[in-house]
Amino acid sequence: MRITVSGLPGSGTTSLARHLAATRNYTLISAGEVFRQMAAEKGLDIAEFGRRAEQDPSIDREIDARQREIAESRDEIIAEGRLSGWCVRNADLKIWLQASMECRVARIFSRDTLEDIDTALLLTREREASEAHRYREYYSININDLSPYHLILNSEKFGVEDLSSIVEAAIERVERAHPLH
Repeated sequence: MRITVSGLPGSGTTSLARHLAATRNYTLISAGEVFRQMAAEKGLDIAEFGRRAEQDPSIDREIDARQREIAESRDEIIAEGRLSGWCVRNADLKIWLQASMECRVARIFSRDTLEDIDTALLLTREREASEAHRYREYYSININDLSPYHLILNSEKFGVEDLSSIVEAAIERVERAHPLH
């Protein structure tokens, strides 16, 4: 079984992907973690690294290609990242998480320990605009087009445990429909 988990910053993709990977004993492949790690290696914050990625398409292409290669070469994986649902073409279940900007910014504020909520909002808007621009330019993908996804869930309404229960039900249905997985 190959599963992708995607959503905008702060929507809970990493939390859900980690939870599913742990409960199912699957390998987790996180594009966001790779992006953060690459930014840290260069001594840049995420916003600055995003601006660099706007000028250097090889950054996004390297992350996406690495994730796709790993995800498509093995079973029992959770691929987490903004474009995972688009890039991992042979995924059995593609999930999109959504939440309001207010909810997502509050999560980002507490997660990234920013100085204030207004900074978190500004950085989130900049990051989303940067990513949307890059995805459109590099891949002709409109990040707001949710057509590749099989399941769209509200992570503001449901916590990780609830989301996991819904996803597990969907996994059971997919496995029943395709018993070879």
